[in-house]
Amino acid sequence: MWKEILDSKTAVLFDLDGTVVDSMWIWNSIDVEYFGRFGLELPHDYQDSIEGLSFYETAVLTNKVYLPDISVETLMNDWNEMAYEHYSNKVLPKEYIRELLDYLKETGKKLGIATSNSDVLCNATLENNGLLGYFDSVITGENAGSGKPAPDVYLRSAGALGANPSECLVFEDLINGIIAGNRAGMTTVAVFDDYSAGQWDEKCRIADHSIISYREIIDEVSEP
Repeated sequence: MWKEILDSKTAVLFDLDGTVVDSMWIWNSIDVEYFGRFGLELPHDYQDSIEGLSFYETAVLTNKVYLPDISVETLMNDWNEMAYEHYSNKVLPKEYIRELLDYLKETGKKLGIATSNSDVLCNATLENNGLLGYFDSVITGENAGSGKPAPDVYLRSAGALGANPSECLVFEDLINGIIAGNRAGMTTVAVFDDYSAGQWDEKCRIADHSIISYREIIDEVSEP
């Protein structure tokens, strides 16, 4: 199945956090710490309210709804500073993603990152893990327009690769990201991640395909 799916596509697009790298675990602690700086508890609905939003949109919403005295620019700078050490040294690739990227490059696919995260953090973890060179395009939440579930980041990524949306395969770990890929007219694959394990059934329902591990694809395409 997977060989046929991949053979039918010219470009493969990946979300970053929870899809290419195992990084979702750091954000709750960062959010708790940041709100704590101002003597506040992390709002119970905060994570749900920002899911899929671009880095900039998250700062705008946080400023408007939760921390009106902290400017959007300050919020983004603070978050980049707090997360940079993690993304530069501690965040690791998802299992078997490197093997999949090797296969895709060997078979001539154009590869893109389409993430809601910032330029600084995206490039830091891709460079630290030796993954940046795999990608022909990196579109982040600082340059993509509206965040997920809007299709902007995926449409812009396809445009940067010179690919028709119908020729693109999208790997995503969150519901809003899958919706964004669907709205872009692309084929979507739900990727399991511990952070969003409770959403797995819904992700599988709305995505065209699903995988627990990239090994499922590698094992199949490696068969003689």
